[in-house]
Amino acid sequence: MSRLRLAVSEDLPRVREIVEAAYAPYIPRMGQPPQPMLDDYRARLSAGELQVLEENGRVIGLLVLIDRPDSLLIDNVAVDPAAKGRGYGRTLLAAAETTAAGRGFSRLTLYTHVTMTENQAIYRHYGWREMKRIRENGFERVYFVKDLEV
Repeated sequence: MSRLRLAVSEDLPRVREIVEAAYAPYIPRMGQPPQPMLDDYRARLSAGELQVLEENGRVIGLLVLIDRPDSLLIDNVAVDPAAKGRGYGRTLLAAAETTAAGRGFSRLTLYTHVTMTENQAIYRHYGWREMKRIRENGFERVYFVKDLEV
């Protein structure tokens, strides 16, 4: 049974391991490390923005949620590639929706790199719509939005 919880400092090595495994395959396509590989997860933990998904006591996924003035931003959602295809990504996205509603947000936003076309297809499949494409912090990003019923 899976369980989502706030991360603790002991989770950080595993978080970094998952991020590395999930995002390193995109480096050749992007020509640079994806933003999640450069993030400061200790700062995310300290800010209460980092959650981890456990299955049988092992961290298999993570979620970084950031309050914005108009939405809850999913800054990162990642699953250990060894656990892909089991619905954990969907579980994390659903948890973000629940968190957003609980915090009074009527909308979720997220972004992905323009070359991560697989992710874009997944988000569209789950009801997200493309909002904009911009160059931001040295990355070509595609922003998606999902309006929530609150």
